[in-house]
Amino acid sequence: MLPPNRPDPARGVFETFLVVEGRLIELDAHLARLGASVAVLFGEALSAEVREEVEARARDMALGRLRVTLAPDGEWGGLTTEIVTAEVDPDLVFPSPERAVVARNLVVEGGLGAHKWADRDLIGEAEAKFEAGEVPLIVDRGGVVLEASRANVFAVRGETLVTPPADGRLLPGIARRRVMEAADACGLLPLETELTIDDLSGADEVLLAGSVRGIEPLRSIDGRELGRPDGAGLRIAAELRRGWMPSRTTAY
Repeated sequence: MLPPNRPDPARGVFETFLVVEGRLIELDAHLARLGASVAVLFGEALSAEVREEVEARARDMALGRLRVTLAPDGEWGGLTTEIVTAEVDPDLVFPSPERAVVARNLVVEGGLGAHKWADRDLIGEAEAKFEAGEVPLIVDRGGVVLEASRANVFAVRGETLVTPPADGRLLPGIARRRVMEAADACGLLPLETELTIDDLSGADEVLLAGSVRGIEPLRSIDGRELGRPDGAGLRIAAELRRGWMPSRTTAY
């Protein structure tokens, strides 16, 4: 029997893409991560048809998200594919500081691991107990910060951008890598090291980075107010947005 905080692998793994004017952002990186997961978990190879299907479904989308889920087919073998699309409110992509996120702690000993599990029951149960709009912040024992339910976590300390290490307890997001590259391009030092709740409380800014919303400023954790994003976070967000959405006006 799986531990209570471990997702059920039989429900598969997924990737969520931002779609801008028919273009799937970071397509190759997402498919590479998806292919690595299905190979490790299910001993299967990602078929060329998956790429063709997601590209076809995204072609007529102006701004939206596309989610593809692959799961083991218990009856016929191989993998089943499910693709779901939805429009996205432009104000939620690289949101302004006025839309900063409110988070609450969710203790998950050992974290959720390095795969993007389709089984989101643990997250859903937590969200059902939170106030509307509150985002679960997944922490390990001792207040060690791992990730948010939909994004990786970053803290700005002066001219350094810090994020928890990809040590198997968290999902190393596609946006995570790009944010570190953007920070470097902005003259900041990207650093992977352990972060605690107290570290976030003392940081200049705290940011979330995900594949659909881009960079989101974090306003508070369990009611504790955080530093206002008005410096490095703005520069990093602008740099990342230029790469993802060059034809759209920067809003962050």
